This record gives sequence, structure tokens and C-alpha cells, in this order.
Amino acid sequence: MVKAKGKHLDPLCTRRQVLKLSAVSVVGMSALGPLLARGGTSPIIIMEQARGIVLADPTKCVGCRRCELACTEFNDGKAAPSIARIKVGRNLNFGPKGAFAGREGLGNWGKGLVIQDLCKQCPHPVPCADACPNDAIVAAPPLYARVVDRAKCTGCRMCLRACPWEMLSFDEDSGKATKCFLCDGKPKCVDACPAESLTYLPWVDLTDKVPIRAAPLATLSREKEAACLECHKR
Repeated sequence: MVKAKGKHLDPLCTRRQVLKLSAVSVVGMSALGPLLARGGTSPIIIMEQARGIVLADPTKCVGCRRCELACTEFNDGKAAPSIARIKVGRNLNFGPKGAFAGREGLGNWGKGLVIQDLCKQCPHPVPCADACPNDAIVAAPPLYARVVDRAKCTGCRMCLRACPWEMLSFDEDSGKATKCFLCDGKPKCVDACPAESLTYLPWVDLTDKVPIRAAPLATLSREKEAACLECHKR
């Protein structure tokens, strides 16, 4: 039994209640304040955490983009790098900072270093999942990486706007969002890399170590905002 200020949380609460209790987006984090959102003094956190993560070594990447093809051919049945769950092409010429990095930055037009962008498998709070108005991004066994439930996804793209690293994509053919779920423990991008620049390892938190690409634009529903405040009472 978990205690919070003398109160008890029912350990038999439903999965939906668990998800509601733990719902908070990056937008909600900014409203609560960094210290509170990151768990300043023993917050209540009820959320399954991913068991693995794919890490990249940019010094080995040759920019062949076979990882992107392997990802979509396995998960989507087509060669469509634009919706791959690993993103190399967008950084190939200029690096993660974009065109303004120019010849002083990374990529082929800079220092020649190719940066592979991968899902951080965020711990609580999970921006994409919390921003989804339909609870369509769920923690799926056996790895509990967040995966898009296609039956619930309505194609609103709120998850794309919520991710600070812009790691979700939208498949125009299916009208659904796509997200890395680690291929259930056997990431195809790792297997396809000829330079062995990708490695599948036990999960580590990179969310406070990798600079964000863009400010999240998703909003948090009033219901989830209220649940967040309740969850983080101190």
C-alpha cells in the first residue's frame, strides 16, 4: 500500500485509473514547475516503465538509412523512411539543429557526423501518451514500451505535437500515428545497421541529457491536468 500525506492508494485500482493518475504532458510540466514535474520530494508515480532502449553511436553511422527501411518494412509492410521510428535522413545534411547550423554544424555539410534520432522511451511523465485525448498510446508488454493502439488512434496528431524530440510520425495511408515500441525486444533497425552503430540495451533515462528539437505544442485536457495535480501532491 502506497501512502501520500496520510492517504492510501488502492493497489487494486484499474489500469485506466492508473493511466489517469499518471497523466501529465510536457505542457503540464511547465505549468506545474520543473521541480514538481520532475518529482521534487517523493511524488507518487504509478506507471510502467519501458524495459529497453536503442542507443546510437554517431561516430559509426554512415548515413545509409537502412535502419529506416528495416523499420517500416517490418512494421508497416512498405519502404517509407519518412514514417520510420528511427530518424536519420532529417539530420544527414545539417544535423539536429537544422539548416541554420550550416557548415559549422553536424551532418554532411558540417563536420560529417550523422546523428541518429531515436525514441527516448520516456519515463513518467510520457508526453505523447499524456497528450493523446483517446488514450491511444499505451504501455504494452513484454517491454512496456509505449505503442500506438491503432484501434483507438483517430489521427488527431496531438502526440506528434507533444514530443519534444519530434519522434512520432504520421502515416498518411493509414491515417494513424506511428511510434517506436522496440519491436518487442528485437529492434529491426539494430539488426539492419551494417556499421553496428545501434545497440539495444536495458533502459536508461536520456530525457534530461538530450536537447529537445522543438517546444511541444500539445495541450493537456482539464481531466488529465486535475489527475496530474492529484498524482503529484506533496
